[in-house]
Amino acid sequence: MNTHHPITTPSQTPLSVLFVDFNAYFASVEQQLVPELRNRPVAVAPVTSNAGCCIAVSYEAKKFGVKTGTRVGEARALCPEIVVVDARPRVYVEMHQRLCAVIGTCLPIHGVHSIDEVSCRLLGDERHPARATQIARTIKAAIRREVGEYMRCSIGIAPNRFLAKIASDMQKPDGLTIIQSHEIVETLSTLDLIDLPGIGPRMRSRLVARGVSTVAELLACDERRLHALWESVIGRRWHRMLRGEELDELPTHRSTVGHSHVLPPERRGETEARAVALRLMHKAAARMRTLGYAAGRMSLSVALDTRPANPGGYSTVGHAPGWGSKFESWHGDCTFEGGCTDSFEFTRRFDELWTRRPPGRLKQVGVTFSDLVLQGDSTLPLFAQERRHTELSRVMDQINTRFGKHAVYAGAMHDARESAKGGIAFTYIPDITLTDSVE
Repeated sequence: MNTHHPITTPSQTPLSVLFVDFNAYFASVEQQLVPELRNRPVAVAPVTSNAGCCIAVSYEAKKFGVKTGTRVGEARALCPEIVVVDARPRVYVEMHQRLCAVIGTCLPIHGVHSIDEVSCRLLGDERHPARATQIARTIKAAIRREVGEYMRCSIGIAPNRFLAKIASDMQKPDGLTIIQSHEIVETLSTLDLIDLPGIGPRMRSRLVARGVSTVAELLACDERRLHALWESVIGRRWHRMLRGEELDELPTHRSTVGHSHVLPPERRGETEARAVALRLMHKAAARMRTLGYAAGRMSLSVALDTRPANPGGYSTVGHAPGWGSKFESWHGDCTFEGGCTDSFEFTRRFDELWTRRPPGRLKQVGVTFSDLVLQGDSTLPLFAQERRHTELSRVMDQINTRFGKHAVYAGAMHDARESAKGGIAFTYIPDITLTDSVE
């Protein structure tokens, strides 16, 4: 039997967080920087062919039903007037830094949560609704003045970051929403479960299956019930977040460093694809070393192009031993005891993984380093040759930083030097001072 209790919140819990969400970010950057795109339906895609995917769309395009994740071909069918532009990752990072600098003149930024989301702490009289509203409007005005009117943002203000993020999503574009502690139940009860950050389709299905189908019912659950629903202490955190309590941020530790790349048609052969994958590996390894980590595991992932090779037949996908049916993707990994930073060892193990991959025409490759440990905690190489390779990897990084990203590189990636120039930053902000960060 479900146990429900009326939600109680601390009386007069002050406003504590101002959350800024840059609307339709990548598309808005393009409209701000390219006047010809303003007031037109725009989509941003890493690959602008019909098989590509829209990673951001302007509000003019959204009116036609085009959404983030829509295939480019479908977007063009829904909106024949849409302009699909090539993604420019470095430009988006630079604009992010510019926007943060402007916000910082109004209120110190406390946390950067993604390339289009930041939060600020409210202190003293800033916590009063009238003063918090004034600060939000000052931020909006500063962005319009210093950056441009097409860089709109929605701002949410609430007793904690969780609720402030929800508030920022409630009015878009260019919205401003405040949720005070006494308004939590009334405001959140108008939402669907999936509108809450951290609840996706799977979690919503689990909640519904266990008798919680609305936000109002979720709000009425006691702490023990939420612990059971989440099957972990995370449920207890939800109990507190939903009531406006401020929680200590959970300690973070980078778990992976990696890169993936959708291959253009001319690079989907085995030799060409291997060169790109090797470049991704060296790029990720250099970035990992710069961040101060060593890898305990390296993974290679590939996706196969199973579309028709010609009007009358299909490309050969093949079967690997032990595989019972056709496959579209494959993942293999290897481990390094004590952690590794040696690009020469990475290359040797990469070759082993590459020979294990299933046959077929490749459409995407990716390399990821995981099980990361701080370099100071990693095990030093035992043999002199291994120590020399580790030191040489570090020296190569220094040379490329000083003389350019391709001053020294593996010969096998020669033809792929200009491939995989940097992916789109979503949940992390690349350090563009790194030589081979993002272009």
